[in-house]
Amino acid sequence: MTARPKSRPVTQQTPQLRPNASRGQKPGPQSDPGRPGCRGTPLPDLNYLNLGEIKAFCRAQGIPYSIWIETPGAERQKTREDDRKGVILERIRRFLQTGSVPAATCFPARVVCFEPPAKKLNATDRLYYPQYDPRRTALVELLSRLTGGKFRHGALARILAREFWSQGIAPTYQDFATAWLEARANHTRPNPEWAFLSDRSAGKETANWRQERARKAKQVLRELEQLTRDWRRPDRGAER
Repeated sequence: MTARPKSRPVTQQTPQLRPNASRGQKPGPQSDPGRPGCRGTPLPDLNYLNLGEIKAFCRAQGIPYSIWIETPGAERQKTREDDRKGVILERIRRFLQTGSVPAATCFPARVVCFEPPAKKLNATDRLYYPQYDPRRTALVELLSRLTGGKFRHGALARILAREFWSQGIAPTYQDFATAWLEARANHTRPNPEWAFLSDRSAGKETANWRQERARKAKQVLRELEQLTRDWRRPDRGAER
C-alpha cells in the first residue's frame, strides 16, 4: 500500500472491550436469495478447522477474510492482513445461520495513519493502524511502564488493537494499556478457536491431537459441503 492518509482527531470514548468476543464495526450483511439459511446447524467442531481449510471454504462461498481500510477519500483499500481465526469463524457461522454474507472488516480512515510515529511517545498519544508493532522499542517500553511492567506482546494485544480500530477508535496508549490489563485479568482460558490450547485447558487427551483434529476437520468439511451444495456460487469479484 502506498497511500499515507493523514491522521484525524478521534473523540470517541474508550469502549469496554471483551477480547474473547470477536466483533467489528462493519457494514450490514450482503443478502443472497440463492442461499437459504441453515438455522439449527451450529457445527460445534468448526473450531478444529485450520486457517487453510477455513480460507478455502470462504473463497468458495465468497465470505471475506481480509482486512480493509478506508482512505481519506472514502475509498476502500485491501491490506495484506487477514482477520484472526475467531472473527472468520464467527462470519461463517452467521453465513450458515442466515444465508447472508457478512461484509469485510474495514477500519475507518480516522484510525488509519501511515506516518511514522514519534520516536518519543507519550501516554496521551494515539495508537493508529498499523502502528502496533512489537519491534517498536518506544511502544513496548511505554506500554510496559503504563502497566507496571506487566505488558507482554502477544495475541491478546493484537486482538485488542484490532477491536479498537474495528470500532472506529484509535486509543491513547494509556487507554490501550488500561484495556490490556483488564483483558489480561479476564482472559482466564484459551479462546475456543484456539482448539489445541482449548482442549488441553479443558483436560482433554491431546496425545493424538493432530490425528483427531484431522478427523474432525474432515467431518466438518463434509457437512459444510452438504449444506452449501445447492447454493449459488458467488461472483468472482467478492471481497476476500
